[in-house]
Amino acid sequence: MKLIKIEGNLLSTPEMFFRALAHLEELKNISTTVVVTGSTDTEKSLLEIAMSARDQSLEYADQLSRIEVSYLSLTRAIIPVIDQSASLSFVKQRFNALEELCKGVQLLGELPEKTIHEIINHASIISSYLFAAAYNAIYKNGHWTDGREILVAERINGAILCNEEASLANIQKIGNKLESGIHVISGSAARDARSNTIGFGKGGGDLSASFYAGLLKANEIEIWSSQHAYTTADPLLVKNAKTISEITYEEAIELSHFENNLVAPAALNNAIKKRIPIKIRAFDNMMGVATLIHHDVMPKTEMITGISSMDNIALISIEGSGMIGVPGFAKRVFAGLNDASINVILISQGASEHSICVAVHNDAKNQAIQALENSFEKEISNGIIQPIISSGDVSIIGLVGENMRNHPGISGRMFGSLGRNGVNVLAIAQGSNERNISAVIQSSDRIKALNVLHESFFEDAKKELNLFIVGTGNVGKKLIEQIRKQSEKIGELHKIKMNVVGLCNSRKMIVQQQGINLEQWEQALDSGDTSNPTEFAHQMKALNLRNSVLVDITANEIIPGLYASLLKKSMSVVACNKIAASDHFARYKELKELAISYNCKFLFETNVGAALPIISTLNDIIKSGDNINKMEAVLSGTLNFVFNNYDGSRSFSSVVKDAQEQGFTEPDPRLDLSGKDVMRKIMILSREAGVAMEMKDIQCNGFLPETCMNGSVADFYQEMEKHEDHFKSLLNQANENNAKLKFVASYENGTAKVGLKQISPESDMFHLYGKDNIVLFYTERYDQQPLVIKGAGAGAEVTASGVFADTLRTINN
Repeated sequence: MKLIKIEGNLLSTPEMFFRALAHLEELKNISTTVVVTGSTDTEKSLLEIAMSARDQSLEYADQLSRIEVSYLSLTRAIIPVIDQSASLSFVKQRFNALEELCKGVQLLGELPEKTIHEIINHASIISSYLFAAAYNAIYKNGHWTDGREILVAERINGAILCNEEASLANIQKIGNKLESGIHVISGSAARDARSNTIGFGKGGGDLSASFYAGLLKANEIEIWSSQHAYTTADPLLVKNAKTISEITYEEAIELSHFENNLVAPAALNNAIKKRIPIKIRAFDNMMGVATLIHHDVMPKTEMITGISSMDNIALISIEGSGMIGVPGFAKRVFAGLNDASINVILISQGASEHSICVAVHNDAKNQAIQALENSFEKEISNGIIQPIISSGDVSIIGLVGENMRNHPGISGRMFGSLGRNGVNVLAIAQGSNERNISAVIQSSDRIKALNVLHESFFEDAKKELNLFIVGTGNVGKKLIEQIRKQSEKIGELHKIKMNVVGLCNSRKMIVQQQGINLEQWEQALDSGDTSNPTEFAHQMKALNLRNSVLVDITANEIIPGLYASLLKKSMSVVACNKIAASDHFARYKELKELAISYNCKFLFETNVGAALPIISTLNDIIKSGDNINKMEAVLSGTLNFVFNNYDGSRSFSSVVKDAQEQGFTEPDPRLDLSGKDVMRKIMILSREAGVAMEMKDIQCNGFLPETCMNGSVADFYQEMEKHEDHFKSLLNQANENNAKLKFVASYENGTAKVGLKQISPESDMFHLYGKDNIVLFYTERYDQQPLVIKGAGAGAEVTASGVFADTLRTINN
């Protein structure tokens, strides 16, 4: 005997009816029982109509008439004209009965529970009858039975218990109807010993199917679901979720308490008792992978089976010294909630016995608080129990799996992954069977948490890096192009999927959660919203994606002001912008500490030397226990380019202009030539070496005449032309000494200075060409021969590559 359960939501249109009937064709000669329930919408509408009648509203009749018309239309669409008469008559009879029931409710002004069940059950009766009639019109061997003629049950302490003896006696009366062909039975209800209708409520179709399977000794229950089969996580929230091919009853029960409510827990309990396997098939993909729930699951290597969550939860806390060592305190908590008919979803208590918290559905929060305040009124008034408090708008996430007990460290991995992504855990619960670890978190973190955990436990493939890039100038364009070209290779080599979610420049901004097409990013950005960096950061936080990174490739003073709020959300910051790292030391220190505190990264390698690994090498020196005694460096690719190309054959001004046109200078070249930019860089290196340095502490021996610093950029170039003799004099003096001019930054014994120097041939800094930078680190270990880092220190391409490298470092949390 095969038993299939079809929910009424799958039969809401003629097309869906015919799809379901087509799937039964292969079973037309096999004894099969099909349990059909009513649609959720129809059940909800019937309840509203009943309540409307109770409230003496005259509108209930019109509402009922509209539903009747829709079912009559459905009947005509799914059953051939020659066979319609009986079905149309049945539908009319049922709605006549509904009308009489509602009239009685209106007259009495009361709506007893048994009447509610009687009215709502019509949804299952009508859907199942029409399904049997439509089947019979095609295949000729279908039968239909009102499930209440078979199933006898009682509700005891909220649970539905089947009276198997009475139910089997009813089956005997049906006799040969069950011996061949398809037998359609209405689900979700039974009659009690007094012949009253008992509605099973949510999950009632599954429960009735499990009862019938046991009574008819079915070898399998097959459930056709409007959702999906069991998956490793909700595919609507986690796009990489995978179908679970097989699962134990116990794992299914654990998952079914959350959003994976594919099979009602009570139905699973019945299946366990009868050892009946349950197969879940997604109606939209009947040929796809199904989930089989049974005892004999094959051994698997995965540590967990699935991740589930439940939102719209309130966490209620009871704490105080009056709890410590008091026997029966927990009993009073749960008794008070039980008396108020409040379901407790999760319990957590510390070993100190000073506090206990319970999770309930959010709509029961106020009732639960009132019940607990009543239970502990005396203790609260005496101050030994604090006033009851609650945290609304929280969610529960849970790891589920039989294999968890065999793998130490699951909890550490779970909470480590959440912590690194800024997800705060409010409460924790784990059963002694080690099959479920649950945590309460803020609902705003729910989607991020699910994706983080799924990535951690199920995705051996690629971690997703979500980038929000501010600045699309020369460096920004090069970065986007590098990401576009390298993304496939990065995915293969480093298992990282780079996803540019947001772009922002001085004019426009765009945020697309699914990622921006980098082949057409400029067109997408041009059609975006008006630029607003604060709103851009707000949207970044609102999306709350895992591994989110702000990439700042601007010189804008507003953007660094947004760093702290992002770091506090465990979102990393990669700054090509020097403003934050060269701000007041207290601000620099705050950002560094926030990154550590919130398990994210604040990286700014390109602040010094473009893509050269200067800051990272300095950090490695310090981390290894070495100390920086001295640093000497040429840190301006701009100044090095200028002095390497200034030979007196053309004016100093024209060489600077050439450097600006090639993208080697700031928009205002005076920032480079004044030495201010080099001051910032040596200050950043000194700070990374552990010195609390400010700009005012750095000595600057500039070479520009003071008048060059006044006026506009155009005025600056004119002024340099006027002072060409000054620049030529500096060059001639160096040539006379067989030296080269270099703008050098140095640090020693806590003091830093910058200035133009004549560099002799024996120096490491002598052989610097083009826009090269060089840094010499003298440490306790490198005391005689310095550690030297040398290479291109300017240019859009290399700077972009340095930013690129920093973004990849952020994921190595």
